[in-house]
Amino acid sequence: MIKVVLIDDEPLARELVLEYLKVFPHVQVVQECNDGFEGLKAIQQHQPDLIFLDIQMPKINGFEMLELVEKMPAVIFATAFEEYALKAFEVHAVDYLLKPFSRERFEKAVQKWLQARPTVEDEKETQALLETAAQQMPAQHNRIVVKINGKIKIIPLHDIQYLEAADDYVRVITSEGAFLKNKTMSFFEKMLDPTQFIRVHRSYILNVTQITRIDPYEKDAHIAILKNGEKVPVSKTGYPKLKEVLGL
Repeated sequence: MIKVVLIDDEPLARELVLEYLKVFPHVQVVQECNDGFEGLKAIQQHQPDLIFLDIQMPKINGFEMLELVEKMPAVIFATAFEEYALKAFEVHAVDYLLKPFSRERFEKAVQKWLQARPTVEDEKETQALLETAAQQMPAQHNRIVVKINGKIKIIPLHDIQYLEAADDYVRVITSEGAFLKNKTMSFFEKMLDPTQFIRVHRSYILNVTQITRIDPYEKDAHIAILKNGEKVPVSKTGYPKLKEVLGL
C-alpha cells in the first residue's frame, strides 16, 4: 500500500484529489492537512511515500514546510502559482499540477511517479527547487522558518542579530537564543538584503542594525561590537563591504 498525505488549505481542492485517487486502489490517503504546520506533523508521523502539496497556505507556505522535513517524501505540487515558480518547477524537473487541473492531467502525474518512483536525483531536484524558491518568494525574504523541539518558529529578519556557520548548518542568533537552520552561508548571503545583512567573515553574516561600534583587531581584522555586547569578527575582506554599507 502506498501512503499519501494531502496538504492544502482548500477543502474543495483536497476533495478533488481524493476523488481522482479513487482509480488507484493501492494508494491510501493517511491524512489530510489544512496547513504546513499540520503537514509537517503528518509527514513525521506517517512517513508517507508521496505528498500532494499546495504552495500558498496560511502560517507557512509549502516550500518553507519542506525545508523543515528531515526525510523527504516524493512531492507532487498542486498550485495556482505565478509564472516564475512554474519555470522553477520545470528547470528542476519537479512535477506539479497547475490549478485547476483535469482528471487526465492528475492521473498522468501519478502514473509518472508510480512508474519512475523517487530516486536520489529526484530528492536533489526538490532540494534545488527549494533553494530557488526561497530566493524568489517575497515571504521568504522577510523571515526564516526553523524547527525547535518539534515545533515551528517563524523568525522575522529584523529580529536576527547575526548568522554563524555551524558545520552543515547555520546558527540564527536572536535575542531569544540560537536556532539551527539546515542551509549554507552562501544561501543566506544570496537571499538576505545586502544592504542590511553583510558577510563580514567566512563564518559570519551580520545584521548591520545591531552594530554599536567597530574596533581594530590584530593585523587587518576588526571586531564588530553589537548592541547586546557580543563581538563578531570582521575579516580583511569583510571590512570594506561593511564600510561601504555603513557609509564610512
